[in-house]
Amino acid sequence: MGRPKIGLALGSGGARGWCHIGVIEALAALGVKPDMIAGTSMGAVVGAAWAGEALPALRDWVEKLTPAAFLRLMDVSFNSGGLVEARRLEALMKDIGVPDRLENLHCPFTAVATDMQTGREIWFSEGETYRAVRGSAGIPGVMTPVKYDGRWLLDGGLVNPVPVSAVRALGAEVILAVNPNARPDGQIWKAPDETPHWIAKVLPEALHDVFGISPEESLRASKPGYFDVVNAAIDVTTQQISRARLAGEPPHVLMDADLTHITVLELFRGKEIISEGHRLVEAQADRIRRVCGLD
Repeated sequence: MGRPKIGLALGSGGARGWCHIGVIEALAALGVKPDMIAGTSMGAVVGAAWAGEALPALRDWVEKLTPAAFLRLMDVSFNSGGLVEARRLEALMKDIGVPDRLENLHCPFTAVATDMQTGREIWFSEGETYRAVRGSAGIPGVMTPVKYDGRWLLDGGLVNPVPVSAVRALGAEVILAVNPNARPDGQIWKAPDETPHWIAKVLPEALHDVFGISPEESLRASKPGYFDVVNAAIDVTTQQISRARLAGEPPHVLMDADLTHITVLELFRGKEIISEGHRLVEAQADRIRRVCGLD
């Protein structure tokens, strides 16, 4: 009997989704190479990079990202349904060498997005890579919706946070899934302490004024701010949906990340997040080998 076809489902999670890079690297170290991949939101970004044989270049970019560089990525817009247009994301995919057509990637790949008009789940396996991936990664309230293929698209995490169904549809016989938004301690949001708020480290005074936070107030997080509320709302939504979806269509191996302490926007914490991806695989290495037919 031959090796089963292995599918990898990469979930949503904003910055937490950088853990997918570590997962893929650790799987490779075990001798596991997925035959197909599906991704939602940041899972689509990392999945497309891997399927386009550009994951090392993406990792290099992530590890060099600093708070100051993150700020320069924020092409702020207040008139288009979100704070950030994130045009740089599409440019990044091109710059690191990801093919511009999904059908030209080096393995079957699906990006999952949400149709803003109908609320339905949309799968992209053909067409423009950069636009489809950007449509999948459209964090509500933060990133502007994208119009692609006649639809306005929102983040795929609203409907399918961990796209097991999409990778199964690609023909996977064994499915490994990664959930960057897992909550091992059961908490969605933790009350502020005396630690300086991460926003204070990144946003200039002009944006403090826009969000109603003075420079003095931002030095100590005393109450939930705008990004805290957006982050918690996204987490509540994805938690509920992922529980229901995973109960009905469980993968063979589910890797739940422990990244509660990192918000969806802290993209500059890549090294720490990637390390968590390695830990996830190492913690279930025996089971992964077994279900993938490596024992």
